[in-house]
Amino acid sequence: MQGTLLEKTALVLEGFDPVGLHPIEKGGSSRHFYRVISTSQSVILVHDLGEKEENRHYAALASFLSSRMVPVPRVLAQSPEEGLLWLEDLGEDDLWSFRNESWEVRRPLYESVLRGLLLLHRIPPHVSGREGLPLQIAFDERLYRWEQEYFMEHCLGGLFFITEKEIAPLHEGKAFQRLASSLASKPKQLIHRDFQSQNILVRNGAASFIDFQGMRPGLAQYDLASLLCDPYVTLSPEERSYLLEYYKKILEESGGPVNDDFERVFWQCAVQRLMQALGAYGNLSLNLGKRHFRVHVSPALANLREALTLLHPEDRLDELSALIKDLKITPISIP
Repeated sequence: MQGTLLEKTALVLEGFDPVGLHPIEKGGSSRHFYRVISTSQSVILVHDLGEKEENRHYAALASFLSSRMVPVPRVLAQSPEEGLLWLEDLGEDDLWSFRNESWEVRRPLYESVLRGLLLLHRIPPHVSGREGLPLQIAFDERLYRWEQEYFMEHCLGGLFFITEKEIAPLHEGKAFQRLASSLASKPKQLIHRDFQSQNILVRNGAASFIDFQGMRPGLAQYDLASLLCDPYVTLSPEERSYLLEYYKKILEESGGPVNDDFERVFWQCAVQRLMQALGAYGNLSLNLGKRHFRVHVSPALANLREALTLLHPEDRLDELSALIKDLKITPISIP
């Protein structure tokens, strides 16, 4: 198989003489990633096995984002019928790899990330429709409710064995329905959808984004919450506050509106996103054989507990706060 991929790379990339191919482990993705090496350079090869329809649109989305100056790797070649895509290699360093550096080192990196993210958020939504962009379905009340149910099933039920009877008041209660309805009622813009530290590459101090195939209309605060409440990286409250203010500042400077409820919506999105992430960790670790995702449950729960305390009084989710107050994940050995 590797020999075949090297041969295909030589055929599609003129002047590129591949001499080696190295697998890249990539989170929870169903795709296979490789770094193809030549004597003087390298490229990234993505092999999509067709498990997710959205992956087929990566190249089209990348070209669109690049045309709008959003920092993403360049598409070098593709073979859609074979599920193969060749991308510019922006190196091995992602934002996650800087997690233990000092704030003085991390701060300008996060600022670069937020400047790039704003370029995405400021693309007029009608442009994607005009250009026939293959977006995923917009965030609406149904999708927010699905994320909540995903959390209840795979995290509360799957990881913590909480019974359906105990979960029912959450599922059927008005508080979660209000959260979904409130978020769905806000004006939408294009968002990344999975904007966490391992989906952000850093090269020479500048950020570039990957894994944007789930892009769709939604709320900017959902992306911001994905980044600033990322269970993979611990940000202090002061660091998070600084970055949120930085985004609001550059948004205002770009002519965008900063509504009075901006931070209120941010914390609603933080609760929503963290529930989605916990559901994913449960599903990946219990059903898809990716047990290492279990180690992220504790920090995600800690972030969710904090986010729940920072909700506006009218948005409180007291039943959830009480239910997860003392939850602890059982450590497991990972081969």
